[in-house]
Amino acid sequence: MSLITSTIGQGLLWGVLALGLFLTFRILNFPDMTVEGTFPFGAAICVSALVHGVDPVLATILSFLGGMLTGLVTGLLYTKGKIPVLLAGILTMTGVYSVNLRILGKANVGLLNKATLLNEKFLQKLPTNFPTIIVGLFFAVLIILLLAVFLNTDLGQGFIATGDNEKMARSLGINTDNMKILGLMLSNGLIGLAGGLLAQNGGYADVNMGIGTMVIGLAAIIIGEVVYGNNLTLTTRLIAIIIGSIIYRLILLLVLQLGFSTNDFRLISAIILAICMMLPLFEKKFHVRKLLKKGVAKP
Repeated sequence: MSLITSTIGQGLLWGVLALGLFLTFRILNFPDMTVEGTFPFGAAICVSALVHGVDPVLATILSFLGGMLTGLVTGLLYTKGKIPVLLAGILTMTGVYSVNLRILGKANVGLLNKATLLNEKFLQKLPTNFPTIIVGLFFAVLIILLLAVFLNTDLGQGFIATGDNEKMARSLGINTDNMKILGLMLSNGLIGLAGGLLAQNGGYADVNMGIGTMVIGLAAIIIGEVVYGNNLTLTTRLIAIIIGSIIYRLILLLVLQLGFSTNDFRLISAIILAICMMLPLFEKKFHVRKLLKKGVAKP
């Protein structure tokens, strides 16, 4: 039971990262490699602040603001510098690695005996791993509510229109460059926040902890879509992402119970993501084959 509650808590916290990635990957419809630099950047800021005695709430907010800063850099490189978004993200990610080393002072820093959001007094009265679930649930619900409200405003609709059809959005007077910068800032802000939360949960920050985070976020998004389908409202899609994140962590737990090593997690993550992304293709082929048998469709 302890393993399951721990996994659910981890799924909720990783779901915050997936929600951030959703803004660029699904709404703006482009891959943002900044993710793998932003995540440890948020963790480094949060842990460094906590080590220096900063209040955990403020340290967590700083991780969000730090993430927004990396998103701003990528956004400016992409929109003003006319650098392709993939390369702009890689450039920011590469530069942030050195910044993380500067912030931490070394490759990794622990939080032994330091105050965090997860060891607040009222949370310590709860059973083992329940503080992670409570904190994860709080942030997941808060972010979903705020995103749902934002995306239904005129500004949010302009953001969505930019991802759907940039030329049409421009014809309507929407500044698409500003929308892209805004999207990258919000996305990376949430990813930095996830880094700060997971660093507090794990008790450390490491400059290499961002490797593979994009795959984890994409897996949560794809699994949520596969399980619940594509005919969802925007709000329910956000909820599906959190559930997809929890399912993904449960799959990893199952794999671990089957005797695989934690060293295999990234390989398994890539395989799970590949399978989930190919499921619609398999479903389509199966549907066509079924129609052929009934004589409805032509080969």
